[in-house]
Amino acid sequence: MYQLFCDSNCELWHTTVKELGLNVIKMPYTLEGQEYFYDMGENTDLRHFFDAMKAGEVPKTSALNEAIYLDYFEPVLARGEDIFYVSFSHKMSKTFDSMDRAIATLKKKYPDREIRCVDSLSISMGCGFVVYYAALRYRQGATMDELEEYVKDLAAHTATFFAVEDLTYLYRGGRVSGVSKVVGNLLGIKPVLHFDEEGKIVNISKERGFKRALSAMLNYMKTRGEDVDKYKIVVIHADYKDMADKFVESIKAEYPAADVVVQLVGPVIGAHCGPGTVGLIFHCKEK
Repeated sequence: MYQLFCDSNCELWHTTVKELGLNVIKMPYTLEGQEYFYDMGENTDLRHFFDAMKAGEVPKTSALNEAIYLDYFEPVLARGEDIFYVSFSHKMSKTFDSMDRAIATLKKKYPDREIRCVDSLSISMGCGFVVYYAALRYRQGATMDELEEYVKDLAAHTATFFAVEDLTYLYRGGRVSGVSKVVGNLLGIKPVLHFDEEGKIVNISKERGFKRALSAMLNYMKTRGEDVDKYKIVVIHADYKDMADKFVESIKAEYPAADVVVQLVGPVIGAHCGPGTVGLIFHCKEK
């Protein structure tokens, strides 16, 4: 018997998390001097969060410490169950150093128990996409070996693209230079970014204007997408609902039968991409 874990950086909505019976490791963020742990949108005031960012507030994110991971994992091991954790990209945070130390401690205390962590190679609903389908397999009775094989294959075939309206937030996170930020914002340059096969964010193109950036993402899906009739297509946005809705219309025009899901970005991811972000997640031939 084992328990399936994810973290709140997968950004599945709290109702979906409950339906799937997932154990969630909540990731921290600080806004206006107060620390919070993201609850998958259940009680989070996302309107206030993005309004605060627009007003100049700079939220902070941080890694979990070893003790918090122990608090999540040990009760499961103590009652004789194993753990399977589908995580966000390990390239995106130092939090996994703390997790590794916690797991090493727990393995000494519970040598007969098993803890597996499989990297989704993405974040936000790119990770959520993998977690969602992994949870369906888990509920169907997949063994840990079967689930690990499935998750690794799905992670390698999950595409996550996104574009941002304002380069200021990517600049703060070290994703673009100060010169690129100023010139890009003045000229309306919108970089299209995606997660590569190692789980790192890379710039794949630069488009003049947000609509062209969305068109580029749609074209990537048209050329790289695979089995989009079998899997959900996910559109994410950070306080950019109007643009996300228009993007969904363009997707439905190309794929009328597609199951297109729209998901709001949470505060941990939103702190880095900023309001005015739209992303696209789909099943692909290759990342």
